[in-house]
Amino acid sequence: MSKEELTFEEAMKQLEEIVGKLEEGDVPLEKAINYYQEGMKLSKICSDKLETVEEQMEQIVNEQGDTVPFNVQEEE
Repeated sequence: MSKEELTFEEAMKQLEEIVGKLEEGDVPLEKAINYYQEGMKLSKICSDKLETVEEQMEQIVNEQGDTVPFNVQEEE
């Protein structure tokens, strides 16, 4: 399975595994750099997938059938 075919959840799981390995701290430098590069690729995949979903959710049909912008309300 290529990186582009990963689901968001699969990419996040792999990213979490890499972060866990790096947090252990006993990884040789070259291996740590490889993990970091792989993590950045996975992070980009997750970001792109979230962006795609956000674009799909920007327009939601309300009761009258009109489209309205979709805004996420963040808690303060």
